[in-house]
Amino acid sequence: HPSTMTKTLLLLTALSLILGCISASSSSPPTASIQGRLRLPDSAASLNSTRITLNDGSFTTYTQPNGDFIFHRVPPGVHLLDVQSRQHHFSQVKIQLLEDAMDSPKCIEYVYPGAPKQAMPHPLELTAHASYEYYEKRQGFSIFSIFKNPMILMMLFTGGMLFLMPKMMEDMDPEQKEMMQKQMEFQQDPSKMLSSMLKGLTGAGDDDEGDSYVPIERKPSA
Repeated sequence: HPSTMTKTLLLLTALSLILGCISASSSSPPTASIQGRLRLPDSAASLNSTRITLNDGSFTTYTQPNGDFIFHRVPPGVHLLDVQSRQHHFSQVKIQLLEDAMDSPKCIEYVYPGAPKQAMPHPLELTAHASYEYYEKRQGFSIFSIFKNPMILMMLFTGGMLFLMPKMMEDMDPEQKEMMQKQMEFQQDPSKMLSSMLKGLTGAGDDDEGDSYVPIERKPSA
C-alpha cells in the first residue's frame, strides 16, 4: 500500500538522522568550561569589565560586574590564560585539560612570565598584584634639590674661597702673598692674564723697555 510505504520511508529517514547525530556527537572531542573570578586587593574597590583571553585570543570573554568569568566549550589540551587589564597586573595561568579528566583541569600560576610556577585550584581566584602607573608623580619641593644645581655649587665654592682666602694669606710670606694677589687680579681681569702670556711668549720684559735700537753709521770710503 502506498501510504504504508511512505510511512516506512519516513521512519527509516528519521532513524538514519538520529544515528547520524549520535555518531557525530560520539566522534566530536569532549569540551569543558573554564571559570574563575578576578579580585582587587581592596575589596571595596570596583573592577571594570576586563577582557580575558585563552591562547592569545583564540577564546575571549569578559568579566561580570562581580568579577566572574567563564569560557565555554574549551577543547582538551594546554591553554594559556591572560588577563588583558590596562590598570592592574594579574597572574598568567597555564591550564591543562585531559580527555579523561575534563572536569578536573590542572592549573599552574605564573605571577609574571618566567616566575616560579605554583599550582592553583579551579575555579580560578586571581587577585591583582599591582596597579600600573602611567604618570610620574610630581615631587614636592626639597631643600636638597637646590644643591644638585651646578650653578649653586659653583657659587658656594666661590663664596667659600673668598671667605678662606684672606685667612690663608695671613700665614704667607710677602712674596707668596704678592704672587697670590697677582693671580687674583688675573682672574678678575682676563685681559691682564692674556697680556702677561703674550709677553712671556715674545720674550719682552720690563727690563727691555729702556733699550732702543741704535743704527750703525757708515763712513764714506776715501
